[in-house]
Amino acid sequence: MSEHRRKQPQPQGGGRAAARRGQAGSSSGRRAAPRSATGSPSDSYGSGPSGSEGEDRPYGGRAEARRAAQRGGGSRRRAAEPARGGRRAAPGGPGGPGRGRGRSAPPARKRFIDYPRAGKYGAARWVPSWRLITGIFVAFMGGLVTAAGIGYAMVGIPKPQDTALAQNNVFYWSNGKQMASTGGQTNRQLVNNSEIPPQMKDAVVSAENASFYDDKGIDPAGIARAVLNMARGGETQGGSTITQQFVKNTYLSQEQTLTRKFKELFISIKVNQKLTKDDILAGYLNTAYYGRNSYGIQAAAQAYFGVDAKDLSTEQCAFLAAVLKGPNFYNPDGGVGANATKEANTKRAKERWSWILDRMVEVKRMTPAERAKVGKFPTVKKQSSNLSGQSGYLIDIAKEYVAKKANLSPEDLEKGGYRIYTTFDKQKVNEMAAAVEKTEKSFLDPKKREKDKYVQFGGASVDPKTGAIVALYGGAGYNKGHYSNNANTLGVPVGSTWKPIVLAASMKYGTYETNGKALSPLTKYNGNDLLEIKDQNGDPIMGDNGKPFRQKNEGTTAWGEVTLKKAMEQSINSPFAQLGIDVGLSRTQEMAKDLGISEAFFDKANIRNVSFSLGTSTPSAIRMADAYGAFANDGKHIEPYSVTKVIHEGKQLDGFEEPEEQDAMEPNVANNVTDVLENVVQNGTGKKVADIGFPVAGKTGTTDENKSAWFVGYTRELSTAVTLFRTDPAKGKLLSMNGTGGVSSIHGGDIPAQVWKDYMVEAMKSYGTPEPFPEAEPIGEVINDTPTPSAIPTPTETEDESPSPTPTPSESLTSPSPTPTATCDEFDWQCNNANGGQNGGSDGGTTSSPTPTETETDNSGGNGNGNGGIFGGPSG
Repeated sequence: MSEHRRKQPQPQGGGRAAARRGQAGSSSGRRAAPRSATGSPSDSYGSGPSGSEGEDRPYGGRAEARRAAQRGGGSRRRAAEPARGGRRAAPGGPGGPGRGRGRSAPPARKRFIDYPRAGKYGAARWVPSWRLITGIFVAFMGGLVTAAGIGYAMVGIPKPQDTALAQNNVFYWSNGKQMASTGGQTNRQLVNNSEIPPQMKDAVVSAENASFYDDKGIDPAGIARAVLNMARGGETQGGSTITQQFVKNTYLSQEQTLTRKFKELFISIKVNQKLTKDDILAGYLNTAYYGRNSYGIQAAAQAYFGVDAKDLSTEQCAFLAAVLKGPNFYNPDGGVGANATKEANTKRAKERWSWILDRMVEVKRMTPAERAKVGKFPTVKKQSSNLSGQSGYLIDIAKEYVAKKANLSPEDLEKGGYRIYTTFDKQKVNEMAAAVEKTEKSFLDPKKREKDKYVQFGGASVDPKTGAIVALYGGAGYNKGHYSNNANTLGVPVGSTWKPIVLAASMKYGTYETNGKALSPLTKYNGNDLLEIKDQNGDPIMGDNGKPFRQKNEGTTAWGEVTLKKAMEQSINSPFAQLGIDVGLSRTQEMAKDLGISEAFFDKANIRNVSFSLGTSTPSAIRMADAYGAFANDGKHIEPYSVTKVIHEGKQLDGFEEPEEQDAMEPNVANNVTDVLENVVQNGTGKKVADIGFPVAGKTGTTDENKSAWFVGYTRELSTAVTLFRTDPAKGKLLSMNGTGGVSSIHGGDIPAQVWKDYMVEAMKSYGTPEPFPEAEPIGEVINDTPTPSAIPTPTETEDESPSPTPTPSESLTSPSPTPTATCDEFDWQCNNANGGQNGGSDGGTTSSPTPTETETDNSGGNGNGNGGIFGGPSG
């Protein structure tokens, strides 16, 4: 552009427009310039050289000045600068060109990551650009690829033979000395792919991973679920494909962490690329755990059928494929926990066995014609074990506790490497076994008497102050073929040993007559036989025959009005049947739960019936000893526990602190129950232990037809329960013990009481001088305290007066015990128990078994030897 056409520079003062604004600014009608308009930090309030009157308002005010500054040297308009010597400086700063030509300010340096974004305002500053998003995505994917490459390169292919190096689980007594060592390298055998029957491979693939021969070895969806569950702290999951399960089996560390999961992922990918599918499948079958302490298909074939793997039949292959689902729940021997009984496991195994065979047809690994030729569910050989004495039962209890507290599956625990320190006192365990064996030898003769066969003893001893299980008796021993733990049964009714729980509930909650105030044990109730039981409205409770239900006692004595203390002493049924209704059956159930007896043990069929108060429920010996321990411990209940410490890979696992005590009842309620139960020992059905030599309290229990008999008692230092029952090994149902030992009937006050006494005499020696029980202070209201009427003849048992076989309260009648002869046989345990319990020798209150209407499927037997699962629910 030629010189003469160049636009002339504006005057120093900013040009005509600025001049006009300056003139307008001097009028009284225009506002003064805003603060800092002059650009001087010190001139905020008009204290600059020109003051508030000597400075013209700059171009457009603060907003325009700010925009001009941001536009930099390329803008035509600039914010005003302070004047020099009374004159205005050129816009744009001292070096700025104003509205004319001049050198621009240097541009700001660009950031490597432009975030928050420069040159944007408001929300736009925080919206990332497409360049930034793309860059982050590329970097992330590159990082994943790099990490995957490194991970893939670093992992190796697992070797099945390495699993033989796994450690044993070692169990220790309470004194720290080793008790037993199980699992680990025991019974691990490997075979070649050619030695595994094709039908075994087909069964496993059909059941667990039908797409095995076509997939890439991993299940992304399954991995995502497992990772998400672990991130949330939820239940862990195993591999979804056979390849992943093979890797998991050969991973000696079973720690459930994200790091291990990612390692398994890379190993699975590498395994799928480096090995053939047949090799992977063979590796899986050689490393899987099948139960019975057998690892690998060869060991399992020998453990269950006594044959080599190559000789397995189709039926046997389908069985082993079913067991792989989870030996704890599919091994017909039974497993750990209340849901893993022998009967339940057998049922599950048969159902899965049949499903697998059908599934093989569905996925075309077996033809319908071949399926039709498959035989019946195979018979497994008798289980064998080298664990002798009580060690097998002790280990089972400890494993159940560890699995729950450490959130491990029984199968993971079997992989070994755990050092488990238990609460079991070796000396007391031996003393309890000796007490059982002494009575067993003197009383039972299976070769001589048919009724002496299948008689089972069980027992447990708990420290009331800590909840520690110090001893138990579970049976003859694993090495003798007895695998059910009689100390932890689920299915043996406790009879009248339940009555103290009803009494405790009446003292804690009162009855409908006391409006919630405690009831005194000196309250009187009618103790007559065939007493008509009434509801809280005073109306008779009706039986299934449409007539009022009458409660049967063991004998026919007309007791009249008796105190609850006397009724407990002689174990009279009718007062406690009525008391349970007056208190409310739900209150008794709450009391039982406060004592650690969960609903899983309640007799569901009679839970709303009169019989519930008389002991149709089926807690284990461990649970009964623990419940009575609260009476000994001033009303404070502590959950029973069996493990004090677990060490794995050199680290002590969390969660094995001693359980905290909970208030089940007030101390004086417990002391009054103890006072009543001391009287049972001194004057009632527990007199057999009265001369033991130190303060004891206890209660006898017997069920109808003598299907079970109990004695549960305690000192301040030790609470112990002993049970006796007879069971049909084929059906798992309870049998009558009438005639057992050559005597007419069995009661809790004879054989169980004798075993209890023999054990406690020895066990209490380690405590020095036993602590006396606290004195019981008077408690509660005394009601029905009327003079005892003269004996009223008991109504004759006629068809009209007897309840129907299935009354609403489900209480069947029991015939009175025969009166013993004048002379006593050496082994007649009822010799001192004349008059059907009236003199205190026998348990005068025989309790009916649960649910008479259910005949062969009733709750009374269930599984007399079933595993009760003491640690949580049907896990107890």
